[in-house]
Amino acid sequence: MTFSLVGRCARTGQLGAVVTTSAIGVGARCQFARAGVGAVLTQHRTDPRLGPMMLELMAHGLSAPDAVRAAAAGTPHRDWRQLAAIDANGRTGAFTGTKVRPAHGEAEGRDCVAIGNIIRDGAMPRAMAAAFEADPAAPLATRLIAAILAGEAAGGEIAAVASAALLVVDRETFPFVDLRVDAHDTPLLELARLWSLYEPTAEDYVVRAVDPDRAGLYVAPPPKIPG
Repeated sequence: MTFSLVGRCARTGQLGAVVTTSAIGVGARCQFARAGVGAVLTQHRTDPRLGPMMLELMAHGLSAPDAVRAAAAGTPHRDWRQLAAIDANGRTGAFTGTKVRPAHGEAEGRDCVAIGNIIRDGAMPRAMAAAFEADPAAPLATRLIAAILAGEAAGGEIAAVASAALLVVDRETFPFVDLRVDAHDTPLLELARLWSLYEPTAEDYVVRAVDPDRAGLYVAPPPKIPG
């Protein structure tokens, strides 16, 4: 009951992931990324330990497909897991265990790989990859949002999605973007809205961390009062 994509921007070297599901708080469990190393996904009877494991394997020189294979081989419950990874060179890998519930699918594209389980159409990950590939000049976060929206338009999950998350890493040890919608009637639209608000300030938050003397004065927008 989850669909997702990891991707890389060949122009900037940024790496990231986007994910959605019908359960609460998907961003805390399924997506992981490390600057200069890769981005990974772990879902379906999710084991969050496999995300850092795959990143650590890639940090020690394994390619994304080799890291996925090693993580799958090293877990005793591999048949329940669905995994995906992309490394800093754009190599991709995916794994779907034999007990992952249908419909499920995988699609590896240019600088991306999409996976899904308990979805309406096993071909849906291909639509996600195509949407990601469509505009390589756009910011990585924008491309990731386009991919997850394309997945929903191509059929989405069997159940209505409730949470979504966007994660992008760039040059620093902390995320460039880390936005989460933990419980919402339309989490993908809300995630897109949050990115539209965050995008103009994303670089500013990096400057504040690494060169605060150069940071400008931040003026918060007026709060929106319901009703």
